[in-house]
Amino acid sequence: MTSASQPAPHPAVDATSSAADLAAAFRAGAATPLAVAEDALARIVRFEPVVNAFSDHDPDQVRADAAASADRHRRGAPIGPLDGVPVTVKENMLRAGVAARSGSAASAPVVPDADSPIVARLREAGAVVLGSTTMPDWGMLSSGVSSLHGITRSPLDAALTVGGSSAGAGAAAAAGLGPIHMGSDIGGSIRFPAAWLGLVGLKPSAGRVPIDPPYLGRAGGPIGRRVADLAAAMAVVTRPDVRDHTSLPYERLDWADPAVDVRGLRIAVHTEAGAGLPVDPEVAATVRAAAERFASAGADVVELAPFLDDGLLGQVDRFWRVRFRRTYDDLTPEARDRVLPYIARWVAPGAGVSGTAALAAYDDIGELRHRTVLATAPFDAVLSPVAPMAAFPAERPMPWGEEDLGMAHIAFTLPYNMSGQPAVSINAGTTSDGRAIALQVAGPRFADPGVLALAAWWERERPADAAAPPVPLMPPPTAR
Repeated sequence: MTSASQPAPHPAVDATSSAADLAAAFRAGAATPLAVAEDALARIVRFEPVVNAFSDHDPDQVRADAAASADRHRRGAPIGPLDGVPVTVKENMLRAGVAARSGSAASAPVVPDADSPIVARLREAGAVVLGSTTMPDWGMLSSGVSSLHGITRSPLDAALTVGGSSAGAGAAAAAGLGPIHMGSDIGGSIRFPAAWLGLVGLKPSAGRVPIDPPYLGRAGGPIGRRVADLAAAMAVVTRPDVRDHTSLPYERLDWADPAVDVRGLRIAVHTEAGAGLPVDPEVAATVRAAAERFASAGADVVELAPFLDDGLLGQVDRFWRVRFRRTYDDLTPEARDRVLPYIARWVAPGAGVSGTAALAAYDDIGELRHRTVLATAPFDAVLSPVAPMAAFPAERPMPWGEEDLGMAHIAFTLPYNMSGQPAVSINAGTTSDGRAIALQVAGPRFADPGVLALAAWWERERPADAAAPPVPLMPPPTAR
């Protein structure tokens, strides 16, 4: 029994530990932010030559920030709940004085004079930013292939993709480089890396996390190994910022209590999107098995019919092609030659779209939002695949390779971007050859804590073979 004069022992912590364990150890003096930062830096030295997770990483600055945090803890004056906790941020989350190019060798570097909202909130909470993480060209690929950064690879199997566009964020999380890794998501870009790496990632409700600049369908959110770490991040990054004119009114939500009783909840299972690529049978079976586990615990689980079609999915793809053709046309001829060839081919049809057709595509995004809200309104949550396939070779820009299939893989994720509803990706099993299969848990708009609570329930109740993969001690070889 611990005496009143002796603090309770704390488990040993390192960069792979949870945010809560790190914070407790720092408060108790059982570990220091500088020691944990050194562990993270040592892991980066080992993993980075293979994994390639960072677009910018300054070890000296990391040490200085961690030392400042350690000093605050010695004085008993931490500035926030994440003081000393190592985190990463995606390259498009700008950091003051750090050049960013949106993953493209064609883009001129942007050097901001102020931190973007998410970075500012993390720093205010005392987090130690390990660096900015990679993304593919303009964030428009679901892989880690970039004309600027090269290929970001899975820390679990270097032959496989990390997913994208929050590629480096997923890689850093899987490699155990701290508990919280911030990404962005306009059609699945947080959830795909989480899915293909066996992690957990949250795309929040539209406007829940301030971003700059806001854009239709885009949300910022965390990727990590534990639901509790996502909740710890959300408690910080949801604080208001005037730069996002689409922000929701700030609410002091209870992110720390993920308890939920699924008995009596009305839950839909949705394995046929009605558009895009067919779902791999192993993926569909895993999602259905998860739904059965919810049902056996007392949830009322029913089938949700397809509500999307290839016409609407194609219209979103058309709208994005027009949007990024404009970016392409603004480049100099020399810069256009540096655009990733896949992206250059993808934007090419955008040049031939009339203004009337572009507005029709925009209107169809509204129709997609309308269908999603109406289809999902009767339910407390919807369970579905994240992607119709498991992880694919790292060299492919898209799941199918170099062929142009538009956005045929985002039929389960895209609807919740356009409807503004929160959705979580969490590991639910593996394929016969060991690749991760994810479960998507989506809920009503504004129900972010509820969606995290359901993910936490699954985290506790899922079978042992559906847990997150263990953190690797060393990077895998670059080839099988």
